[in-house]
Amino acid sequence: MVTLSKSGAYLINGNEVIENDADALIKIKKITGKDVNVYEAKKGTIAYEILENHNVSGNMNELQIKFDKLTSHDITFVGIIQTARASGLEKFPIPYVLTNCHNSLCAVGGTINEDDHMFGLSCAKRYGGIYVPPHQAVIHQFAREMLAGGGKMILGSDSHTRYGALGTMAMGEGGPELVKQLLSKTYDIKMPDIIGVYMTGKPEKGVGPQDVALALIKAVFANGYVNNKVLEFIGPGISSLSADFRIGVDVMTTETTCLSSIWRTDDTIKEFYDIHKRPEDYKELNPSDIAYYDGMVYINLSKVKPMIAMPFHPSNAYTIEELNGNLMDILSDCEKKALVSLDGAVEYSLKDKVRNGKLYVEQGIIAGCAGGGFENICDAADILKGKSIGNDEFTLSVYPASTPIYMELARNGKLAELLGTGAIVKTAFCGPCFGAGDTPANNAFSIRHSTRNFPNREGSKLQNGQISSVALMDARSIAATAANKGYLTAATDMADIEYTSPKYHFDSTIYENRVFDSKGIADKTQEIKLGPNIKDWPEMIELRDNIMLKVVSEIHDPVTTTDELIPSGETSSYRSNPLGLAEFALSRKDPAYVGRAKEVRAVEEARQNGKCPCESEFAHAFETVKADERFKDINPLECEIGSTIFAVKPGDGSAREQAASCQRVLGGLANIANEYATKRYRSNLINWGMLPFIYNGNHEELPFANGDYIFVPGIVSAIKAQKESVKAYVIKQDGLHECEFDLGRLTDDERDIILKGCLINYNRN
Repeated sequence: MVTLSKSGAYLINGNEVIENDADALIKIKKITGKDVNVYEAKKGTIAYEILENHNVSGNMNELQIKFDKLTSHDITFVGIIQTARASGLEKFPIPYVLTNCHNSLCAVGGTINEDDHMFGLSCAKRYGGIYVPPHQAVIHQFAREMLAGGGKMILGSDSHTRYGALGTMAMGEGGPELVKQLLSKTYDIKMPDIIGVYMTGKPEKGVGPQDVALALIKAVFANGYVNNKVLEFIGPGISSLSADFRIGVDVMTTETTCLSSIWRTDDTIKEFYDIHKRPEDYKELNPSDIAYYDGMVYINLSKVKPMIAMPFHPSNAYTIEELNGNLMDILSDCEKKALVSLDGAVEYSLKDKVRNGKLYVEQGIIAGCAGGGFENICDAADILKGKSIGNDEFTLSVYPASTPIYMELARNGKLAELLGTGAIVKTAFCGPCFGAGDTPANNAFSIRHSTRNFPNREGSKLQNGQISSVALMDARSIAATAANKGYLTAATDMADIEYTSPKYHFDSTIYENRVFDSKGIADKTQEIKLGPNIKDWPEMIELRDNIMLKVVSEIHDPVTTTDELIPSGETSSYRSNPLGLAEFALSRKDPAYVGRAKEVRAVEEARQNGKCPCESEFAHAFETVKADERFKDINPLECEIGSTIFAVKPGDGSAREQAASCQRVLGGLANIANEYATKRYRSNLINWGMLPFIYNGNHEELPFANGDYIFVPGIVSAIKAQKESVKAYVIKQDGLHECEFDLGRLTDDERDIILKGCLINYNRN
């Protein structure tokens, strides 16, 4: 299904790939009659052209990007706007869309959701933005319908900000990166590698976009083949795919850990813009006659089979045929992996889901930016037409991605067909995707056409002994399973299905009636509506030259997701209260973390008020440091104190900045990792003034342990001198033990942000 090149590759005339071996240039000259320069050929990609058009640095190796539009949802926009307001925001300089698709239900313990919505509406009025009320559209569907444009760039604060299939290069980043754009600053990165995704063939009947996406993720996630790179979809196979199919694959590219995506466009995408009454936003995009890619992923669409990503990651994927053929072995393997993901906190079993030799699931969900598209739902309705999902444990819920899609399903009869089977059709809401809707029963197994299946994403509460799990599947195979009343079934096994493929008619009336659009006009007389639980960020000080860290958590999982750093779901009801939300940091991974971090923060607060940390738990640490001749003159009152965590590879998953900001408001000064899973998590650390340390040694033989103190002298001097590594000293009973941490490459702005203590301080200055 999916194979990877071992080198870079040239694309010739859009349809022939020549991998970069010793004879590559000779082969190309025979075909084209041209001598080829690899550096010039790199400029032939679609991605290069778009990045060049948005780069203001004048240097294509060091990009400074200004985006065309911004978008956020109601978990993130409050913090972003509050940060921007504290930094001097006067007006949104570019279109900024605030959707309300995550916290659309009633209050769950923290901020009243409607308070955040009213905050968003008042800010859209004051600063000149666009406000999409709850239940109208999920963030990415609204962006596809109303914002995307050929050759444009969009930055969003949700990690699944991907509109490449429509010719728009989009990126999901932490909130501080949007703050920079709101303050007319830039998004600064090195020129990323561009990886071609060369598609051939045509999908088999019953195979959907999620099947292709899971096959891709399985092939590239673990080996990091596309990590922080741009995926460029090319090849003749694209022409066989509808716009909805392409969109469904594209949105899942986030789970490969790539930076962004872009696709060649054609008449199919032109028709998409025509249908959505924005023909002027279409642009034909194709690579040049000779284009060079830093790697090539080959996908033969004809060979893709219905897939299932077993708990607890989208890359843990199998064909459904393979799973059914090796059921007990694969379930046993998944149970073993769960021991790592769940830390043995609860009993976990999948083999008990086998009934009469078949896998039984209790819940099916087709939802959100990945599953809630028109074509997915229509095909699911065709599979289920005239059938019943049964009256046992199995349930099926469908969430159209926008009200215009919902309206068209009502008009063409598919809504009635689905309801007649026993399925429930709900409004546009992202809840099932991040643990705030359709939480399964304890020990239940859910199959979902959504974006992620990390632990807790479906709403489990390990700290309360509750666990359920999610497998990702395509809407068609979910419908086939529903038709078989919960027994796992591939859509390709439903041979008698007639897919009606009704034409989509977009009705913009609902948006015209309900969406507030300032047309970019700011109203400075508009008062910002601040609910009682919408709080400002606490003050943060500039970094001191000498710092003392205490390790307060140590995580040795292969990957630590942002959902484990700050759980999603009902905890997000505290999203507008930085200190309130921070109480949940690492709560499902290390429940003792918050208490330990707050103890360290209390010492630092006392130090800032003039109390010497030698009168605290840090007394022995400072005595040991000052006993060393090199550091005898260190003044503990001038040494900043903070906490740190170690994780092997933190930051996979959501772009939510809270994964870093919650650590910061609890007194965090650094993360220590073997590597960072995504660029956006490392950026979030930096933007909140935290040091993104890398330790290059074996994580099983760390020179420090949970509870240890680490002294880092001269850190400000090292950052100003642009050093990429610093010496640190672990404090043990027998004295100081030297180790080294890498800082990696920091831009000038990143260095200043860390030195100032956070992005807010940097912008104020």
